Amino acid sequence: MSGHSTYEPKTGFERWMDMRLPVIRLAYDSVVAFPTPKNLNYWWTFGGILALMLGVQIVTGIVLVMHYVPHVDHAFASVERIMRDVNYGWLIRYMHANGASMFFVAVYIHILRNLYYGSYKAPREVLWIIGCLIYLVMMATAFMGYVLPWGQMSFHGAVVITNLLGALPIVGESITTWLWGGFAVDNPTLNRFFSLHYLLPFVLAGLVGLHIWALHVPGNNNPLGVNVKSSEDTVPFHPYYTVKDGFAISIFLILFASFVFYNPNILGHADNYIPANPLVTPAHIVPEWYFLPFYAILRAIPDKLGGVLAMFGAIGVLFVLPWLDTSKVRSMRYRPTARLYFLIFVLACIVLGLCGAKLPDDPVIPGVGGGFQLLDANINSYVWLSRVATAYYFAYFLLVLPILGLTEKPLPVPESISAPVLSHPATTPAGAVASPEKRG
Repeated sequence: MSGHSTYEPKTGFERWMDMRLPVIRLAYDSVVAFPTPKNLNYWWTFGGILALMLGVQIVTGIVLVMHYVPHVDHAFASVERIMRDVNYGWLIRYMHANGASMFFVAVYIHILRNLYYGSYKAPREVLWIIGCLIYLVMMATAFMGYVLPWGQMSFHGAVVITNLLGALPIVGESITTWLWGGFAVDNPTLNRFFSLHYLLPFVLAGLVGLHIWALHVPGNNNPLGVNVKSSEDTVPFHPYYTVKDGFAISIFLILFASFVFYNPNILGHADNYIPANPLVTPAHIVPEWYFLPFYAILRAIPDKLGGVLAMFGAIGVLFVLPWLDTSKVRSMRYRPTARLYFLIFVLACIVLGLCGAKLPDDPVIPGVGGGFQLLDANINSYVWLSRVATAYYFAYFLLVLPILGLTEKPLPVPESISAPVLSHPATTPAGAVASPEKRG
């Protein structure tokens, strides 16, 4: 916990400001003097990376809005004009497009780290739920942004996804009609998506502020998963973690720059450089890569309504995760059995992503099955592989975590952060003479 404020105004202006609007005190207590567990590893740097990427997306998005035309007759051409005629427009657009992918890379690593170290457990349930809301708003923002270039994949992706919402009972048709603004995906749809895509990043910024506030109440979790016992277990956030986060951010920006300058379109789809044509449907409609696992879950269920419910359920189950995991031990460092199931879960998510990018009937193993071996061919298709991965995805949350927490026997957990270090006293190197205190 942050505890009592240690900020002391040093100048007359700081004292004057602190009595009227203590924003300097708030910044000091939140960023400089905030007591942070001293054993955090580099998996904890992705929170700062995510904050940076949100800033990049908002700034580049505002610049792009100055030149974008939200009309079906001009949207595609306006994007091309940004690329060709606007000063450094190509750079701003590539930063925005690839920044979305880097945003999701960081958020998926951030989520997996929280799952591994049990950062969703008490007293951090509200912190976790706000994080899930951030992820949900991110997905909505990214989907609407993908539609704006109004290329072939953008248009037909919007048609497919909005039609899926119509499968929801009672409210589905009303939601679809409202999103369309009519009876089909057309200019009113593009205007709605543009308006929401511009608005939601600021909602994200507000949720991130709330997320940070919720983090500062119980404080950071740590790799050991034990509560902070005393001030000996913590260090000030600055300079220890500002330097560490700064280094990690620098490495991440190098990766980001490699995509922007050398492979700007590798994560996109070539069909999106073709203007939208309602009369010509692409051979294989696929979303952006960060939606592929949920797209595979959608296709894994043969019923349309069941697929939609499973797709939304895959996100909804995250909201109740703190109450599904029954284990009293947070970190999987001390839960070897849970660690094995977690690794299988990560593999299942990767498999779902691969399946989402493939045609459902494509053979997983070429040459196995065929027209005269219909059963083997069906079992060997990606839709069946995605069904297996989908079953494990839900089983992990609904069966594995509740049952494992009651049946597994975890390893002994240290009493404090400092205990693992202090329990191993320094040894004297070979050939050296011990000090009088140690000899005594």
